[in-house]
Amino acid sequence: MEDSEFKLPADESEQLLVKSQDKTNPNYGCEPRKRDIETLFNYGVINLDKPRGPTSHEVVSWVRKILGITNSGHGGTLDPKVTGVLPSALGKATRVLSALLNAGKEYVGVMVLHTNIPQKKVESIFKIFTGKLYQRPPIKSSVARRLRIRNIYYSKVLEIKENLVLFRIGCEAGTYIRKFCFDIGEALCSGAHMIELRRTRVGKFGEDENLTTLQNLKDAFTIYQTEGDEYYLRKIIFPMEKMVEHIPKIFIRDTAVDAICHGASLAAAGVCYVDARIKPGTQVAYMTLKKELIGFGLAKKKAMDIYKAKSGIMVNTNKVFMERGIYPRWNEKTDIN
Repeated sequence: MEDSEFKLPADESEQLLVKSQDKTNPNYGCEPRKRDIETLFNYGVINLDKPRGPTSHEVVSWVRKILGITNSGHGGTLDPKVTGVLPSALGKATRVLSALLNAGKEYVGVMVLHTNIPQKKVESIFKIFTGKLYQRPPIKSSVARRLRIRNIYYSKVLEIKENLVLFRIGCEAGTYIRKFCFDIGEALCSGAHMIELRRTRVGKFGEDENLTTLQNLKDAFTIYQTEGDEYYLRKIIFPMEKMVEHIPKIFIRDTAVDAICHGASLAAAGVCYVDARIKPGTQVAYMTLKKELIGFGLAKKKAMDIYKAKSGIMVNTNKVFMERGIYPRWNEKTDIN
C-alpha cells in the first residue's frame, strides 16, 4: 500500500486565498522559531517517545521535573504497556492540546488470533472494519461505558505469521485498539487479543518528526544548563504552533491582533489570508502574519464569503492564547504598515 493511502484528517493540505496583502511590523511579536528558549518552556511542545511501563501522566510529570516548569500536558493518553508518540505541551501551550483531538491518530500493533485463519479472510475483515464503527469502552477504562461512534480512517494487515497479525490503523481520538482487536476476532469467529501496540502518529507528530526520549531531553537540558548551548533543546522543543498545523487558518493584519487578544470577534477588515476549507461552524486558528498562533474561533461563513466580504463579523472568538499588549491597539499612533 502506498503511503498516500494512510491518510489522517491532519493530512489535508492548506489552501490559502489571498483576501488582502499587508506588511507586519518587526517591532511587534516574534516568529515562532525565533522565540528565546525560556519562552519555549512556556509556549512549546515536545514530540516525546513514551516508553513502556509508566503512565502518560507520569511521563509528563518527568518532563516538568527535567525542565523545572510547573505545568505540562499530553495529547492523548497511552496505556502503560503502549509506547510511541506522545505530544507533550509545556506551560501555557497545554491549552492548545485540544487542537489535536480532530487530527487523527495512527497505531501499529500485533494481535493474536485464537485459531488459524486464512490470510485473505483476515485482510477482508480488516477492510470491513473501516469507516464509522460502534464501540463500547472496555470495563477497565476512565470513561463511562456508553456506546459511541468512532471513525476508522484505514486499517491494514501488514504481515501474518502463524497466528500473529501485524497491522496498522488510523483512527479518531478515543478509539480503543484493544477493543478493535477483540471485535476483529469476533467477526472472524476465532477470537483475538492484542499483545503489542505502538502509536506512530498524532496528527502532524510522527516518528520522523524529531521524536525524542526522556533521556535525550534530560541530556539536552543538562547541556543547556552547564554550557549555555541551546542547540539540542531547540531540536527537541517545537513552538506550540506545530499543534495547529492541520487546522484551517485565517491570517490577520497586525491592527486586528490585540482586539482578538481582548476577546473580540474577527471582522472582514482584519482578514489577510483565509483557508479555502473553512465552512460555517469550522474551528479556525487565528494567525499573525509572522505565523504566531493568536487563538481559536468558530467561522460564521464559508471561505469564499469571507474572501468576498467587505464588512461584518466573520469568526466568533472562543479561545485566546496570545498575551494582550504584544501588538499595539488599532487606535494607537503607531506605524505598523
